Amino acid sequence: MAETSTPTMTDEEIGQQMESSRQLHEKKYLRPKEIAAYCLATYGQKTLDEFIKNNMQFFMLNFLRISGKSYANISIATKIYDAVDDSISGVIVDRTRTRWGHLMPYLIAPMPLWALSSLMIFTAPELSNVGRILWAAAAMLLNGLGFSYYNSWNIILYSITPNVSERNNLITIQKFVELFIIIPSMLPIALSLLPKISPAFTMKNIYTFFVALCVAFAAVSAIFAFRNVRERVPLVTKEEMNKIKLKDTIRELLKNKPMFVVIIADFVNGVKSVGGSSESFFWLNNMGSLLYGTLCGVFTGSPNYFMTPLAPVIIKKFGARATAIFCGLFGGTAYLILWLVGFKPFGEGHLVLNLAWVYFALTVCGLPNCVMRVVNPIIRGDVYDYMEWKSGLRNEALVNAICTWFGKLGDSVTGWLSGYVFYLIGYAPKTDLLGNLVPISDEKLLAGIFAVFALAPSIARYGYGISHIFFSIHGDFKKQMELELDERRAKRTAEKAEEMTSEN
Repeated sequence: MAETSTPTMTDEEIGQQMESSRQLHEKKYLRPKEIAAYCLATYGQKTLDEFIKNNMQFFMLNFLRISGKSYANISIATKIYDAVDDSISGVIVDRTRTRWGHLMPYLIAPMPLWALSSLMIFTAPELSNVGRILWAAAAMLLNGLGFSYYNSWNIILYSITPNVSERNNLITIQKFVELFIIIPSMLPIALSLLPKISPAFTMKNIYTFFVALCVAFAAVSAIFAFRNVRERVPLVTKEEMNKIKLKDTIRELLKNKPMFVVIIADFVNGVKSVGGSSESFFWLNNMGSLLYGTLCGVFTGSPNYFMTPLAPVIIKKFGARATAIFCGLFGGTAYLILWLVGFKPFGEGHLVLNLAWVYFALTVCGLPNCVMRVVNPIIRGDVYDYMEWKSGLRNEALVNAICTWFGKLGDSVTGWLSGYVFYLIGYAPKTDLLGNLVPISDEKLLAGIFAVFALAPSIARYGYGISHIFFSIHGDFKKQMELELDERRAKRTAEKAEEMTSEN
């Protein structure tokens, strides 16, 4: 580990360095327009990402009409390829140095890939069975490739300000803004109402229109952020980076135990997506209408508007690690109780009471969600800081790539499970004469859908909470690490300023 001072420094020099460190730690860097640009870009990315994750499986099984087994196999194959690509993209991004920064170019460059592939995912051309499978595989593969670089935007959070408090406040603002994501939540309303207004509004075409809307918004917001956001955390130069052997960097990464705790926590928490992918199936078939899912969002989303601003207060009082542990155990227990009670505890013919129970249960299950959305990037920032503290290099993109690599391996497993469980329970869509979906009534099938809907999130949350017990960056150790990092960054900034002055 690099020393924070040398024996030849005088007391005055040490005092100046500590003062520079304090100023670096406390200075405010972000302008209101930059905060708005950052939040808008993450909002656009989140809108598109949420739409795809929540609806891709439902669309492909019901409208592109590939089987659950085919979807599972395509998902695991494309995710494995995507994970391999992330390892390459992480190295490329980390070693990029341009006049815009090392992350900013990747906000714009991959746009054609993720835009085109997102449209492909929600388009169902008339093809043979093999043709439909190849179409789905190509769309998912290109989308993963585009997002491998587009996701670099997520880690710019740790480069636009060296002030940890300012960074944490920005995380909270960002997550609060994301609560107001509108476009995906409007989809069930459109699907329920528009086909009744006119046969010209088919459910398939409504999906295609909505994804086009999400793509357009994500693209415009990305361009706006590219013009208004700056990177500020001092990095080693490209020449210095080239002197460092990649194998040495990998060796340091493999020693990063907190990183592997985050990887394991993300991996097991990813199982929740199996339940998430069943949401549309659950609302349509178990409860009778996709519209009920939208109405549920009104209730379950309401606590988020006070839980998100409350999150930094909780994290400051109890610490990020303790907060993550509690959120995981609370969420796991809440989902388990939902499954044990069932989705029709009042019996058939009591739709309002049954909906009231499901809405209440899901509201309780969701209470930790916004706190987790704030605490997760804070913990990820601790991992990046730890890497810099240990080795002298931040390597956000490579650390993020490794985390994402394992995450996408997890996604390949959960993506496979998401499709395969519907194959196992024997799901087949039921449609009317116009090709629009209608609810099924098979009790065994409904029980299978509900088990996926409730138990997968329970397992995920328990795994998330238990994993963070082993996260070591907390308490006095974290405070000392941040102090030493501030001193090193202040010294590096001063050295670069002195070098520029001497050159002029």
